[in-house]
Amino acid sequence: MEYELLSRSENPYYPAVPALSPQPRSVNIIGVGFDGTACFRKGASLGPDAIRRVSEDIETYSPYLDMDLAEVGPLFDLGNLRVGASGDGNADWLVAHDSFAALTAGLDFTGDEIKVLALGGEHSVSCSMIRKYLQTFPDLVLLHLDAHADLRDGYQGYHYSHAAVIRRCLDHFGPGHRLAQFGIRSGTREEFAWMRENNTLYASLAEFAGFVENLGAERPVYLTLDLDFFDPAFLPGTGTPEAGGEDFLSFIRIVKLLKTKRLVGADVVELAPAIDPTGNSDVFAAKVVRELILAFYGGETGHAG
Repeated sequence: MEYELLSRSENPYYPAVPALSPQPRSVNIIGVGFDGTACFRKGASLGPDAIRRVSEDIETYSPYLDMDLAEVGPLFDLGNLRVGASGDGNADWLVAHDSFAALTAGLDFTGDEIKVLALGGEHSVSCSMIRKYLQTFPDLVLLHLDAHADLRDGYQGYHYSHAAVIRRCLDHFGPGHRLAQFGIRSGTREEFAWMRENNTLYASLAEFAGFVENLGAERPVYLTLDLDFFDPAFLPGTGTPEAGGEDFLSFIRIVKLLKTKRLVGADVVELAPAIDPTGNSDVFAAKVVRELILAFYGGETGHAG
């Protein structure tokens, strides 16, 4: 490739160690500051570094999981993927996608237990990471927490639109893959009909938690979390807010279950810092990221997985 794959972040996620490539038996943070297909309010391109900036000012200890970032590890921050800047959303998305593909080419995600935690950016960026894990694990379970179904076959001329990310992931599903969605409260009639027909939509936290709890301990799980999953009363700093969302403690209930599962990858997307000038959304998102990092380690100090 003629461009660098990564750019260094001014402030790496605290307490992660900067790295140039994904490290084995580790959680690897990668920012993807792209919002080229955002269809309402832009600004998610600044999300990754906003989360990093406030990470140094929140406690490393989680009272919810009784775990501390200082006591698990290793944890690495690879900086931000290069994204296109042409103004063509499809072409610019492909730059980021190709950067991730080149960065991870030849790596043994299974044998080396490489865990990626991507920070968006808009939701379309998740497709690159999810596709990698779908290719790696033929029995992967994709957990989708979001306000929106994201099942459109493209939107506003963008094949890889953030409104189409789950549809694009389904293009790479095999017979052993499974999709489970919760928090969805916005979409077309056709999207809701598809979710009901394919039994992917869980109507309550109890039902979704029950599904996660019943997953086998060795079944690989990937979580994609659009921050508009949360009600905008709690997290207003996102591009497409929807009333009627979940709160932080609902998320904690899910994360406590993920801690007992084989969480192999995750992403947290759609934080748009400028929309919430108080900075509260940045802190909220950073604490979400803290809990997910700890869930990766499953309570086993010094071992990812």
